[in-house]
Amino acid sequence: MRYQISGKQLDIGDTLQSHVKQELGETLDKYSQRPTDATVVFSRLAHAYLCEISVHLSSGLTAAAKGSATEVYAAFEDCREHMDKQLRRYKRRLKDHQRNRPEPVEFGAAEMYVLAADAGSGDSEPESLTPVIVAEMEARVPTLSVGEAVMQMEIAGAPMLVFRNEKHGGVNVVHRRDDGNVGWIDPRHIK
Repeated sequence: MRYQISGKQLDIGDTLQSHVKQELGETLDKYSQRPTDATVVFSRLAHAYLCEISVHLSSGLTAAAKGSATEVYAAFEDCREHMDKQLRRYKRRLKDHQRNRPEPVEFGAAEMYVLAADAGSGDSEPESLTPVIVAEMEARVPTLSVGEAVMQMEIAGAPMLVFRNEKHGGVNVVHRRDDGNVGWIDPRHIK
């Protein structure tokens, strides 16, 4: 497994890197999810250290977790515990996902744009209705069932997930609603 361990304006020593590799490796081995690579990013916000982990599994799914504490090792442990809890919660469904899917999840390419935030005050009229594009990049859109999409969204800790529905090939969205439920948008029936 490949590890990418870095710090945002923070020096990450060899001891912390080896600790992360050992502890994260044990957590992932416990659930036998065959991870391909892991990205661990440490940062600092005022007095707290933040740790973010993103693990790509061989099935094509991604698990993500965040943690914070006043010490860098404690921030990693908090984040690792969140990852452990997610993988434990979804262990059976992840195994079923791998058993029922002989091939890894397919990903299609899609254009993704970052638009500039409106710099004016809320009371003023915008000068133009055409948004300013700050960045262009490519996004990966997975082909999943609705259940797999909900599981992927929850494992990744994302507020929403755009995916191609494997039943009919149309683009769908699942999202976390304000009331705590999950919403599913399937525009194929819109006339």
